[in-house]
Formats: sequence, structure tokens, C-alpha cells
Amino acid sequence: MVDDDAEIRDLLDRFLTKHGFTVSTAADGPAMHARMAEAAPDLLVLDLMLPGEDGLSLCRALRAAGDRTPIIMLTAMGEDVDRIVGLEMGADDYLPKPFNPRELVARAKAVLRRAEPHATADPPGGGDAEPPALYRFAGFTLTPATRACTGPDGAAVDLSAGEYDMLMAFLEHPRRVLSRDQLLDLARGRQAMPFDRSVDIQVSRLRRKIEPDPKNPTLIKTVRGGGYLFTPEVVRP
Repeated sequence: MVDDDAEIRDLLDRFLTKHGFTVSTAADGPAMHARMAEAAPDLLVLDLMLPGEDGLSLCRALRAAGDRTPIIMLTAMGEDVDRIVGLEMGADDYLPKPFNPRELVARAKAVLRRAEPHATADPPGGGDAEPPALYRFAGFTLTPATRACTGPDGAAVDLSAGEYDMLMAFLEHPRRVLSRDQLLDLARGRQAMPFDRSVDIQVSRLRRKIEPDPKNPTLIKTVRGGGYLFTPEVVRP
């Protein structure tokens, strides 16, 4: 947990520890990197406003270096533009201050569930059935058990937890127009993506990973007034 307010760090440290988390805290970027070098975290709670390098820059740098640690951004700002920028930088969730510590616990658990490679309970497609061993679409292959995705050229496609959940929602409901509300539910997004604009951001990020030309998408079509349509045939061997 990275926050320059010592009182908030102490409060959340005690509260999260009480709820079963092992917590390490830092006041700024250099201290964060030192803590992460000591032990790789399962989740990073990162304040936006920090002395020196701010939370957005730290998030961007981690993602650029290939670090896929799930990130929840904290900020005193409440404007949608700040949330959108945080998600664009690679954050998995966003929580504006002030907030109830219980909500942070709930969001942390939700993000960790989504990031668990072998989690099969409550799949994004709904129901109790486990997902197929493989999904194939447009030359891509996705293996749910490991969350590994490969492209038509055989190269690995690095998906964040949010991008993976969004792709799974599409794979379970191909060639159907899905509204933003439906995608919020199918991608476990009511906890992870609490506002509709989050869907657009995740779709945009996913397009950059799988579309031949993200500016002219053919795999994930926008349906005006409707939502999104996943166009490829999905094969489940």
C-alpha cells in the first residue's frame, strides 16, 4: 500500500491486517520499489497524489516494465477523466477518497479473485460449469486454466485481469450485441468497473491487444446505442 499520509497508512494497515491481509506500506515511489524488491506483492494499492513521482507515473512505469501486479488506484479526485486516465495507465480498479475501508477490502478480494490464474468458480459466462480447456477465435488461442493467450503468429498476448475478464465475456457470448450493463455483469465488473465508461476503456485496451487495426476494429464492433458485438466464430475444442 503506497500513500504519503501516515495516518491513512496506519489505519488501512490495521484494518486490512484484521481482515486477513499481510500488508507492507510505503510513502512514495522509491519506498514502494524497495518493498517490492523485498517481496513481490499480490496486490498494489496505489495513491494517485504522491510526492515526487505520482501514482499514475508509477503505474505506467510498472506496466511498461511488464509488471502485471493488480493495482487499485486511490485518489481524492472524483472526476471521470482521472478515473479514465488511471485505467488507461493499466490500473485494475479505482477507488476515490474518502471511502469506507470495508469497500477497499471488498474490491481487493474481487481483484485478487480475478487475478487468480486457476480460479474457476463463478466464471464470467455465468453458471456452475467450468470453462472449456481452450477457446479459439480469429487465429487466437486462450487457455482459461492458465489465462495464457497466443496470437495468430504464436506470440503471447499479455492480458491484464480486466482485459481477460472482458475477453471471456465476449468468448462466452459471441456474435451477440452486449450492452454495457451486461458486460459489467458478465465481466464481474460491478465491483471492478463501477461506472459504464470503464467498459469502454477495457474494450479499447483489449482492442489494442487483439485487433489487426485498433483504430478500425473488426473483431469487437461498436453498436451505436446498443453496446458491443464480438464478431469472430469461437471454437471450443
